[in-house]
Amino acid sequence: MTTEALRNGTQWLASAGLRPTRQRVALAGLLVGDGQDRHVTAESLFASVREHGDRVSLATVYNTLRAFCDAGLMQEITVDGSKSYFDTNTGDHPHFFWEDDRVLTDAPADELEISRLPGAPEGAEISKIDVVIRLRRT
Repeated sequence: MTTEALRNGTQWLASAGLRPTRQRVALAGLLVGDGQDRHVTAESLFASVREHGDRVSLATVYNTLRAFCDAGLMQEITVDGSKSYFDTNTGDHPHFFWEDDRVLTDAPADELEISRLPGAPEGAEISKIDVVIRLRRT
């Protein structure tokens, strides 16, 4: 991993007030080091960090992703009620889920129009709307 990627990862952590441990910096460098947004699973990030020669356990990857989400650096998108994807783009936007490859990508937000929602039950308010559009190749 480049020095610039590690520096970008360290700055990303600092922006949320997270302590830059060796493991966090390594994972952050992979996630945001090149300035591109990422959709990862814990398993795919674990594989990437191992490919780069860093020693981080899968449990540490899970815990670190949770810390990144809690700090507002990432958002978690759950597909099929059990599989979690983690997105470095925390703004509101829809996603495509490619069923054949089990890959999550951004969908064009400017093409999505939600014209009406059901009312929230009494004593509740809508806090967020997650849109995942499932795709299958033809």
